[in-house]
Amino acid sequence: MHGFSTASSSVRCFGPSRRAPHLPRTQTSFRRLNAYSSNKSKRPLRVAIIGSGPAGFYSAYRLMTKLQDAVVDMYEQLPVPYGLVRFGVAPDHPEVKNCQDKFEEVAESPRFNYIGNVRVGSDLDLARMKPHYDAFLFSYGASEDKKLWIPGEDLPGVFSAREFVGWYNGLPQFQHLAPDLEAGDQAVVVGQGNVALDVARILLTPLNLLRHTDITEQALQTLDRSKVRSVRVVGRRGPLQAAFTVKEVRELMNIVGVAFEPINRSFYPEDIKKLPRIQRRIAEVLSKGTEVMPSNAGKSWALDFLLSPKLMNASRTSNQLSSVTFTKMAFPPDTDTTSKLAPVVSTNNEKTIPASLAFRSVGYKSSEIPGLSDLDILFDNKLGIIPNDAYGRVIMPSAEPSELAAGHVPGCYCAGWVKRGPTGVIASTMDDAFTSADVIVSDWESGVPFLNSDKGDNASTGLGWDGVKKDVIEKGIRPISWEDWKRIDAREQERGKHLGKVREKFSSVEEMLKIFDS
Repeated sequence: MHGFSTASSSVRCFGPSRRAPHLPRTQTSFRRLNAYSSNKSKRPLRVAIIGSGPAGFYSAYRLMTKLQDAVVDMYEQLPVPYGLVRFGVAPDHPEVKNCQDKFEEVAESPRFNYIGNVRVGSDLDLARMKPHYDAFLFSYGASEDKKLWIPGEDLPGVFSAREFVGWYNGLPQFQHLAPDLEAGDQAVVVGQGNVALDVARILLTPLNLLRHTDITEQALQTLDRSKVRSVRVVGRRGPLQAAFTVKEVRELMNIVGVAFEPINRSFYPEDIKKLPRIQRRIAEVLSKGTEVMPSNAGKSWALDFLLSPKLMNASRTSNQLSSVTFTKMAFPPDTDTTSKLAPVVSTNNEKTIPASLAFRSVGYKSSEIPGLSDLDILFDNKLGIIPNDAYGRVIMPSAEPSELAAGHVPGCYCAGWVKRGPTGVIASTMDDAFTSADVIVSDWESGVPFLNSDKGDNASTGLGWDGVKKDVIEKGIRPISWEDWKRIDAREQERGKHLGKVREKFSSVEEMLKIFDS
């Protein structure tokens, strides 16, 4: 997984629809995936897909279905596949992970090759790979958090939601996180998307509802000692502009024994039924609230609006976070406050909320992998995307908007978050991936130049992974095949069975690779 393609918590397997879309399940399409009938008029298309999350797998499925001789090599920097589906989806939402079953069908095709534990750009140079492929499809996710850029953001007790979600889901790079959930009884989450509500729900959900999921044992033990009793989820605009979905809100409302602090009714028009459907449904759930009141509940949560973070404050006796100061915001006069894009302005007033824990949940972005410039790809660090024409074709740095057709980087495509930014749900990721794959197919069939077209039609040896794996092995790196992953998968399920849960994930790459020592 190149980055946190991980989407969870928001791809999102973080997102409005929690049920993952399935690949079309027909005997015809499955036979096509397993077919290997070469087009005699042209050699088979060989594609390297970088990233094994939903965007990568959906792209592979579409390519292999539409071109019955296309061969796909999928590269993943971790030994294990699925990206955000494995490491971003909340453990109490197992139905979202059903798409893994369909991805496995893709991987069973003889025209698909999984290469895990190989970091493209570091363990294997893109320039070295180029002679062995017709196309690159970059589908890795978002590995960087957007920061608040306020004083105190690096205090102990302040975490990014991405880190926290990765921690309880077993993402190796965050197993050192050690959040101190015993430092106090109130947590603040800055941001009001679905990931923010995921964090609140995990902090408030009774452990008996999590014990049988694939949440890590380390996380369960830490949550068992937690003293957090109140979670405040804070946004800089109003409830009609918040990014969370009705399903996420409803799940929090339905946690037994957890109360919701009623919100100010003035945020809504007199007649809620006149709101657009999605806003109306959320408004109805928030207005109804919970039967139990915060004063009578053991735990509670709240949504605070029109507050922009200004300062993270340390305790007077230690360097631990003790509170968060916000600037109060307001809607300008005559603003349509029901609009999703309604602007807000700063006031001179502040509000400080006590908190021993704070989670930053204001978005993510993808980062550049080494070697893109060798392919004439200029990564957009500001937006965190690979510049493209919105259909998935990578655009040359010098291309003008009116000259996109002449500015494509031959044989280079992208899909998912690195294509459009960290937005959308699994369903939109599937649609986006299909679009990128369709463009590759269209370009291939119409004779558009690909990676090595300047060297003649038969320049590519078509070796793919077989042409470069020696470079990786000579560096002492142990590539992981799909069969290897299935061994890891079986061992994790076996470990989970002993604990009465779905699986117990390995918490480090070293642990994953250790099972191959015997």
